[in-house]
Amino acid sequence: MDYGFLKIQQQGAITILMISAPKSLNALNSTILKELEHFVAHIDSSTRVLIITGDGEKSFVAGADISEMVNLNEQQGCDFGKLGARVFRAIETLPIPVIAAVNGFALGGGCELAMACDIRIASVKAKFGQPEVGLGIIPGFSGTYRLPKLIGQGYAKEMIYTGKVIRSDEALRIGLVNAIYPPEELMPKAIEMAQAMLAKAPVAIGLAKQSIGEGYDLDADEAIGLENLLFGKCFATHDQKEGMTAFLEKRDADFRGE
Repeated sequence: MDYGFLKIQQQGAITILMISAPKSLNALNSTILKELEHFVAHIDSSTRVLIITGDGEKSFVAGADISEMVNLNEQQGCDFGKLGARVFRAIETLPIPVIAAVNGFALGGGCELAMACDIRIASVKAKFGQPEVGLGIIPGFSGTYRLPKLIGQGYAKEMIYTGKVIRSDEALRIGLVNAIYPPEELMPKAIEMAQAMLAKAPVAIGLAKQSIGEGYDLDADEAIGLENLLFGKCFATHDQKEGMTAFLEKRDADFRGE
């Protein structure tokens, strides 16, 4: 499929996905969301790490497209929210690591997209916020669900209730991002992180992601039981045998993803 608003670059087993609608600061409309949905459903099978970023120096994703939302009725608003939530959930549950390289504004839907990724790193120029209440709406792409989980209810309620926009250093302080870098270092650092992941066992990373994602909302005994099950599955893989043998033989492991 030819995408009108997505730019895709392959660097070996790393895929870089750039959302490109610079005239609207990469704001998400239904067309872009459907393109994202198609991309995630058909991601290249060789991809072991996905990096998501925005086109241009100003914006990662500035939010959802207000011009598309302004005249929606109640059912249409609900359907638009379901579309965004469904796409972001598909990104969140990909069996590979997903890194958000936040290069500029990550507001509303942009903040929610970043939160659907496993790890967020940001430019020092990046800004984050859930300013929806200033538009008479609430976060609609799972922001009220993910933001409290990442930064705690107190900070999340303050951000959502006031609609305030925070700088990257504040996002780092409250745990919304893992690291901040000068703009010119952001993508090299994202690729460096991705390459560190490529050196590890891909099946194990996928199972670890599953254990974290599914276990988070379980009670302690259920979450630990899930981890035990997935831990056991590792021992049915080539990569476990190779990884442990390589360690004992003091050599680099040759992981196959199987």
